[in-house]
Amino acid sequence: MSKTVDFRGKPFHFIGIGGIGMSALAYILAKRKLPVSGSDLRVTPITDRLQSAGAHIFSAQEATNLDFFQSISSKSQSSSNALEIEGQSRNSSGCAVVPTDRRDSPQVICSTAIAATNLEYLAALDKGYEIFHRSDVLAGLLGDYSQSIAVAGTHGKTTTSSAIAHLLVQVGLDPTVIVGGEIETLGGNARLGQGGVLVAEADESDGTLTKLVPHIGIVTNIELDHPDHYTSLEQVISTFQTFAQQCKILVGCKDCAVVRDRLNPQITYSLDPNSEADYIATETTYSGQGTRAKIWERGELLGELNLQLLGRHNLSNALAAIAVARLLGLEFDAIATALKSFEGAKRRFEYRGEGGGITFFDDYAHHPSEIQVTLAAARLRVEDPHRVVAVFQPHRYSRVQTFLQEFARSFGDADIAIVTDIYSAGEANPDNLSGQTVADAIAAHHSHVIYQPTFNGLESCLKEILQPGDLALFLGAGNLNQIIPKLVAFYNP
Repeated sequence: MSKTVDFRGKPFHFIGIGGIGMSALAYILAKRKLPVSGSDLRVTPITDRLQSAGAHIFSAQEATNLDFFQSISSKSQSSSNALEIEGQSRNSSGCAVVPTDRRDSPQVICSTAIAATNLEYLAALDKGYEIFHRSDVLAGLLGDYSQSIAVAGTHGKTTTSSAIAHLLVQVGLDPTVIVGGEIETLGGNARLGQGGVLVAEADESDGTLTKLVPHIGIVTNIELDHPDHYTSLEQVISTFQTFAQQCKILVGCKDCAVVRDRLNPQITYSLDPNSEADYIATETTYSGQGTRAKIWERGELLGELNLQLLGRHNLSNALAAIAVARLLGLEFDAIATALKSFEGAKRRFEYRGEGGGITFFDDYAHHPSEIQVTLAAARLRVEDPHRVVAVFQPHRYSRVQTFLQEFARSFGDADIAIVTDIYSAGEANPDNLSGQTVADAIAAHHSHVIYQPTFNGLESCLKEILQPGDLALFLGAGNLNQIIPKLVAFYNP
C-alpha cells in the first residue's frame, strides 16, 4: 500500500530531482503551484526545466537543503521582492514559498536509487520528516484523475505511454502526462493538462508497481529484467498480478504468454491474426521508412495505420495505444492521424545525426530482448552492402551475470558488435565481470566483435572502422550516448 501524500500545499523536497522518473513528478507538482525543491549533482536541461516551472534546485545534496522552505517562508514576510501569483506567495525567482500560517516541514521524496547513507536522507530521518518513495507520489496523482492510465511492462512502456500521451494531446483531451522518456510533443517527460486524464509510465523494477490503482492498466510483456531486485521470474509475475488485480480495466498483449495466461487481461491485442485478440494487425509492411498495417477491432476492420516507428515491437506498442484510445471513446480516424505524427521518445531508436555518410542512432536498450528488436529495426534501415555497427555498454553487473548467454545471442542483426566496459549503476562486482566477459560471450556466436573498455579508445576505434553508408547504433541505459555528439562533430568538420 502507498503512503498518503499531501497535495494541499505542504512543500516537497526531492532527493535526486533530476532523475527521469523523479523529475516528471516534481514538474507536475511545481506546475500545480505547490512548493517544490530538490537536489541533484548535475545541472541538466531537465533541472533547468524544473527551475523554470518554479522548483528550487540545489546542486549539492546537503542536510541544510531541507530547511529551505522554513527559511524562505520567514524571509518572505518582510521581503519586498515577494510576488503574489495566483494566491500563492512566490519569491522573485518564481519559486513557491510557504505562507507563515503553514510552515510545515517538507515531504521528502526518494527513489530506490537513494542510498541510506545520503546526507539529505539521514537529515530527514533525524528531523522526523515524512519520507515517501516516488511511487507514493505517483499513486496519489493517479487517484486525483477520473481517467488514470498506467502503462506497465518489462519492455515498451516508455514508447507506449508516450504514444498514448501524444495521441491524447493531438485529439484535444488535454491529458496530464508522467513518462520515463522525453517526448518532442511535450517538450519533456511531463505535462500538466486541464483534462480529466492522466497517462503515467509504471515501473516494475523495484516492486513498487503494486502501489498503483489506475482506472486503465496496460501490460506490454513480462520478463525478468532486474535481477538486482527479483530473484526469479515468478517474483516478477507476482508483482504484475497484484497490479493487474488493482486495475479497473486491464489491457494486455496476447503475444506474451505470461501476460495472456497469468494475468488474464479483459482487453487484448496481438500481431497474430489468428490470436482472437480484441485488436489485431494484418497485412503488415515493415520498412526503413516506417510501418503500415490494417487494424481490426473484434473482427471489424477499423482502417489502416501508418507509423513512423520501425519494427514489430513498435506496431505492438501502437496496438496498445489504440486499445486505450478506443476505451476512451475516440474514433479510429482521429487515432490513426495522431499516431502517424508520433516520432517516438528520446533514446528510443533516436536519430542523433549524420556525417560522412554515416547515420547515428541512440537507444536505451539494455536487456537482450530489447537489443534484438532494436537491431532488427536498424536492419530495416540498411541495405547491403552497408552495415549496422552496434556499440553496446552493458548495464549493471547483476544483469550481465544473469543474462550473459542471452546477450551473447542478441547481436545477430549487427555486422559489427563493439562492447565497452560495464556501467555499474553503483553495484558491486563480486564476480570480477567486465566488458571483456561480454565481448567474449558474443564472439562465440558472432564473427566480428571488438572490445574497447574506454570511451577514448572507443571513439578512436569508431573513427577508424566506420564507413559511408553505415548505421552506428549506440545501445545501453548508461552514459554511452555522451560520445555521439563528438563523433557527429568529427564527421561534420
